[in-house]
Amino acid sequence: ESAFRDLERHLVDRVTRDPSGPVVVVGGGALLDRAFRHAVLQRARVITLKAPAEVLLQRLEGGHERPLLAPDPAVRLCTLLEQRMGTYAEAHACVDTDNRTVDDVVDIIAALEQRRLLCVPLGERSYVVEFCEGMASTLEDRVAACAPTRVVVVTDSNVKRARGSYVSRVVDGLAVPHVEVVLPAGERHKNGTSVSAIWDVALSSGIDRDSVVLGFGGGVVGDLAGFAASTLLRGIPFVLAPTSLLAMVDASVGGKTGFDHATGKNRIGTFHQPGAVVIDTGHLATLPEREFRAGVAEIVKIALTHDAELFESLSHWNGTTFTPSDIERAVACKAQIVAADEREQGDRALLNLGHTLGHALEAHGGFERWLHGEAVSIGTVLELRITEDLGWTRKGIAALAARRLDALGLPTSVDSAALRAAFRYVASDKKRSGSVIKWPVVEEVGRSRMGSIAISELERVAERLRLFS
Repeated sequence: ESAFRDLERHLVDRVTRDPSGPVVVVGGGALLDRAFRHAVLQRARVITLKAPAEVLLQRLEGGHERPLLAPDPAVRLCTLLEQRMGTYAEAHACVDTDNRTVDDVVDIIAALEQRRLLCVPLGERSYVVEFCEGMASTLEDRVAACAPTRVVVVTDSNVKRARGSYVSRVVDGLAVPHVEVVLPAGERHKNGTSVSAIWDVALSSGIDRDSVVLGFGGGVVGDLAGFAASTLLRGIPFVLAPTSLLAMVDASVGGKTGFDHATGKNRIGTFHQPGAVVIDTGHLATLPEREFRAGVAEIVKIALTHDAELFESLSHWNGTTFTPSDIERAVACKAQIVAADEREQGDRALLNLGHTLGHALEAHGGFERWLHGEAVSIGTVLELRITEDLGWTRKGIAALAARRLDALGLPTSVDSAALRAAFRYVASDKKRSGSVIKWPVVEEVGRSRMGSIAISELERVAERLRLFS
């Protein structure tokens, strides 16, 4: 079997490297190797065909001639399906073939080929990010696919005003009851009071564990909706429909949920992966320019840490214009990082570049002076200056990042008094372990590693660079 699997992987590897290559039909064991499976997911559309075990046995005519099913095909097949459940879930789509003809299945697959899908492969917690433009039906389909008994829509007052008709089309098309929670807009409302409001409406409506929370808004709404979903009835599914650029390229992927506390940003939260994400770039048409620019900061961050080509492509962005392919590339990059490190035990922490000082500035400003992306932009430049001073980052990277962020209309500096006052929040950063804090280090554009630095040393470097003077 191992020799056969090697031949199988060699063939699949070769043909999937051709973007115009053929449809490749393989057996259930072809993608068992996790690293290989994830590589194939990045360059090909992977579709799992499924059917009940009893139907599969009928198709196999008992399966007695199949060595992997010996000696008891029925028992062995059920065991294999259970063992491989996580593997088969890591796909762009799962198509139920029971009671369908071959032509029916082919038609479904052909229709899927027209959709822009990205798989976030996390075993049985896998989900698909779908990209579209101005298509409420796409979000309706994704929510309907969860087979909800009830939908709890969470949004905020700004999004309700600008995109309310869109979400109404979605829920009106679903043949299930729904309730809506409209939160006050803004980071300062990312708190326990807002979470409690979601709980109260959801529980009063009679939700069960098959109900679905739909987070329709920016990063604040998504984090609050996800946290509420993770705690209601000890966890119910949720779907995210990000409406801001920042939420699209960062907050919507990865399963981080939570809210702020008086001691700092995102101090309370959970990991709870969504059931699906729909990124409709049509929402960006009504996004205020300042909000759009704030979202670009997160794309610059992921480009600095992981993707030099993406960083270069951002030199062509102008004002609030955007390139959908760059947005998809940034999301795909984050999906790969999350797949390798779901709970931020390793390299996923690199995505915190700019966030240690950025979060501190947000907290100091009462979550009103700077938007999250603006604070991250400032924090990115400051943190790069610090790692340059320590000899960890090549000289000139901080200035390069500052020029790119400045050209994109983002702030890159802050007055020293504000930074000194904000520094007290660094001690309550989530990445702190004792008196040491984990610190993303960009060695070159697109190449990074994790380091660590004592908070006292961090303060000394800041003093040496006269960041506090």
